[in-house]
Amino acid sequence: MEGYLLALVASFLAGGINSVAGGGTLITFPTLLWLGLDPVVANITNTVALWTGSLLGLFGFKERIAQVKSLILPFLVSSSLGAVFGALILINTPSQTFRSLVPFLILFAVSMLAGGEVIKKLIARFTPEDKSIPLFLQFVTGVYGSYFGAGIGIMMLASLTLSGVHNIHTANALKNLLGFSINLLGALLFLLSGKVSWLHALFMMPGFALGGYVGARLSQRFKPGKVRLFVVLWGLSISLYMAMAT
Repeated sequence: MEGYLLALVASFLAGGINSVAGGGTLITFPTLLWLGLDPVVANITNTVALWTGSLLGLFGFKERIAQVKSLILPFLVSSSLGAVFGALILINTPSQTFRSLVPFLILFAVSMLAGGEVIKKLIARFTPEDKSIPLFLQFVTGVYGSYFGAGIGIMMLASLTLSGVHNIHTANALKNLLGFSINLLGALLFLLSGKVSWLHALFMMPGFALGGYVGARLSQRFKPGKVRLFVVLWGLSISLYMAMAT
């Protein structure tokens, strides 16, 4: 029972971190590995539970969604197609192969989180005439989001910035909606894979949900930079540890 309670606490923290700065998977995924789950099972279980945090986080920003309603459908389609591809790739990835990729996936996520502000500032200088560019980036984000997902928020904010959404709270509203669609579609496909640890997932769902809502409501009171620094340092430690253990 202690292990399930630990998964619950980790998911609550991760849900809040996702709403404030992103990178919550860097908390829950290593926790599930530490509890003894196979890497692919841990990743899939995390995704199955994660969608509740995105949903409740979305309600925390619901007043902002109306400001970007023209972008909702095209970005949802791009996200959904990518999520399906990413989920199918993960389901067919052998556990040992995924285990060897995990340190690099975590390092990529850490890089996204650490360089997020620089990335957004650079991208803000460009307004591409070809509107398919941000949609393609969102498709790639959907693929990565279903396959691993940590750092996905920075990728989504980049594609939204390219589409002209520069207000961070408005962008976060749409980011939560897109994250919800990616995680939910991935979860639905993973349900059929036979690779879900259901007890862990059931304990984590309310944790992600409550953490996501609380984080969304309190996000303007926190300094994302400090939260992001903690997640980056934690992620680097986990990546180094797993690289040495692989």
